[in-house]
Amino acid sequence: MESVNDAGLHSRGQVSRLERSALRRALAILGNPPIELVLWNGEVIRAGGASPQVRVRISQRGLLLRFLFRPDLYFGEAYAQGDVEIDGDLVALLGYLDPLDPQGVGAPLWERLKLKFPKLAPHRLARARSNIRHHYDLGNDFYRLWLDPDLVYTCAYYPTPTASLDDAQQAKMEYVCRKLRLKPGETVVEAGCGWGAQALYMARHYGVKVRAYNISQEQIKYARERARREGLDGQVEFIEEDFSAIAESFDAFVSIGMLEHAGKDRYAELGSVLERCLERGGRGLIHSIGRDRPLPLNAWIEQNIFPGAYPPALSEMLDVFKSGAFSVLDVENLRLHYARTAEHWLARFEQSADRVEQMFDETFVRAWRFYLACAIHGFRSGWMQLFQITFARAGASDLPWTRDYLYGQGLPGQREAPFQ
Repeated sequence: MESVNDAGLHSRGQVSRLERSALRRALAILGNPPIELVLWNGEVIRAGGASPQVRVRISQRGLLLRFLFRPDLYFGEAYAQGDVEIDGDLVALLGYLDPLDPQGVGAPLWERLKLKFPKLAPHRLARARSNIRHHYDLGNDFYRLWLDPDLVYTCAYYPTPTASLDDAQQAKMEYVCRKLRLKPGETVVEAGCGWGAQALYMARHYGVKVRAYNISQEQIKYARERARREGLDGQVEFIEEDFSAIAESFDAFVSIGMLEHAGKDRYAELGSVLERCLERGGRGLIHSIGRDRPLPLNAWIEQNIFPGAYPPALSEMLDVFKSGAFSVLDVENLRLHYARTAEHWLARFEQSADRVEQMFDETFVRAWRFYLACAIHGFRSGWMQLFQITFARAGASDLPWTRDYLYGQGLPGQREAPFQ
């Protein structure tokens, strides 16, 4: 690493003995990670005995108290604003500091300050529409820079560790279809369809008719245009409505990446929709980011990237099925697949960072870099999970005897090597 000689840093006052002591104590609590702190006056603080792998430059002394008080909120904010600079691997740094989870590695800091989680405000549809626009209506040109060609913005499925992002997203869509056991001529309803890739895949490859619901104007417009271009508008209808508007009957239900945004106070409502819309032999799949236990989303991500989002614990997801009208058939955790997906997204994002800065600004680039790095760390570490739940009407007996229907014929891009 280069030497510290930035004269600007030295103009912000000396480091007090208390500040120096607090920083060293904080590093000790975190296990003396191999990081080096460069303070506003150029002074360097290192963890005892650790050879530094990452350097963190802190430009303002006022940030120290913020980091101790709310690391889950203020570290990301400082990085996005350029008040913190990182020399080295950002994802590795997140692993050392773990600012995502105040009950993880940094729990002792929080316990000493006796901080409490804020209560979550009720999640209502009007607010949900605003939240969706904040994130998904940033513009299709932005997402084209770093997603796959089908604009699939959910966890991919990697048949092998060397599969490309494009192949893994195709494999995910195929995997979902197989879990739903789709047959030609059936009807499917999708809640939260993104840019329409899954709906179009089901129609094209399985000969089903799909009604897909979404409240993002930008995404629905794109999906409709794509369906027309590909001659599938007679099989797939994209509807700009909330899932509560679903009224007709269908053979299958699918939701990929919507539950995190619905709000857990609406899970019973979703269950009621399933009861009225699924045929007697109906089955479904819900794919959602989740947690091992109930915890709020990281405060910085919730405020700046996914306002209103709440990744549920598996126990909370099961509230959708509380009425007893459905039986859960299978639960699969694709956490490491999401870590790999986020790795590919961040790599593509970095390749287009200059273009993104032209479209928005440097703060936007830094914020989204931090968010994608947090996603990689979150899924690698187990702070976040990715659950796929398959279910059917209670008492259904027309079920596969084994899982050969999922893997027997291979998946797109599959090779002989198992996922590792």
